[in-house]
Amino acid sequence: MPKVSVIIPAYNAMAYLPETVESVLHQTLQDFEILIVNDGSRDRIEEWATTLTDPRIKLITQANAGVSVARNTGIAAAQGDYIAFLDADDLWEPTKLEKQAKRLDEQPEVGLVYTWTLLVTDKGEPTEVMVAFDIEGDVWEKLLVQDMMSNCSSAMVRRSCFDEVGVFDPSFSYCADRDMWTRIASRYHFAAVKEPLTLYRRHPSSMSKNQRKTLSELRQVIEKSFQAVPMEKLYLRNRTYGWMNLFAAWGCLEHDMDCKEATYHYQQALLHYPAIRYTPIYIRLRTALFLTQWFGPNTYGSLRELTRSLRRQLRTVTGH
Repeated sequence: MPKVSVIIPAYNAMAYLPETVESVLHQTLQDFEILIVNDGSRDRIEEWATTLTDPRIKLITQANAGVSVARNTGIAAAQGDYIAFLDADDLWEPTKLEKQAKRLDEQPEVGLVYTWTLLVTDKGEPTEVMVAFDIEGDVWEKLLVQDMMSNCSSAMVRRSCFDEVGVFDPSFSYCADRDMWTRIASRYHFAAVKEPLTLYRRHPSSMSKNQRKTLSELRQVIEKSFQAVPMEKLYLRNRTYGWMNLFAAWGCLEHDMDCKEATYHYQQALLHYPAIRYTPIYIRLRTALFLTQWFGPNTYGSLRELTRSLRRQLRTVTGH
């Protein structure tokens, strides 16, 4: 049996899928199987699959039922002790599986290991945006309030966790992973590999771009999670909505340059969780909104790109 089962749900993803699979094949840990779940795609995925010669790669085809059902199909077919999820447009650095599996081997109380995530362009080029939390152990309360993983491709899960908490909720698509990680965190410890080993691709068709639908579903996930929260922890609910609105405000600026919508979420964040005003990310958001309101979105966008370009050049010179 393979040590790790890699589950890749795919729906019309051939623009990126071959590169994604290659990033798995280049892993330093080679004891894995790759389960590509074709969720009713209308592209040439089945034709492409016939050209694959590695016996560890399996294509499972189903009628289109959504990403959560596709992941559940993969879980049902998986034979590995550990399960790693990879979206069909994301990439992994070569040591990701090895370092995560090592943590699960050494820490039996840990149910999930996540990595830091670096955002890349649609061409796979690195940006200056990274999701890098170092929270470990009993993370349930922190995860309830704030999503520290940001994407499904970061996680490796002990297979037995799904026997305890169930599989992905098929009624969710955009935020199904947030719901799943919260359920796992209620019973297991988490561990972090503090390196950007997951590369999250940002492109026009990315699910995260559809912010209105994402926020609507995230609200459903939050309410579902708080149904099981002890009475003495219900005060965390407003804090959770504070962080949700703060990240929504950033999304409005980053994706759409929509200053009016960003300001609305900025104000909502403060109303739900007043103490958020003292966090560095809130202060940066306030500065970004000020620049956008006074100098226009084009000027803010130019300043942002200039800053990121200078950081890339500095990283090239210093090697860090």
